[in-house]
Amino acid sequence: MPVVLKPAVRVSPVIKTARWSALLLGVLYGSVHFKSLQKKENAFREEEARLAPARQKLAAELKSKANREEMLYLAKESGVPVPPGF
Repeated sequence: MPVVLKPAVRVSPVIKTARWSALLLGVLYGSVHFKSLQKKENAFREEEARLAPARQKLAAELKSKANREEMLYLAKESGVPVPPGF
């Protein structure tokens, strides 16, 4: 059984203009907002890049210290003598 549809309604030119205006303003807002967020992100990435070597150095020191403590613990538990200066 075929479905009978009503003829399409003519949309007012005012409504069409409002829709297109809203679309264009939304695109413009999105562009401006993206640029502002991009500036913040670039500043954040520059700061992260500047601080990365110090963080990596600290992480390496902490890892080395944890590794040494673990080796000392394992030596103690297994009864292996620890060489002086280790």
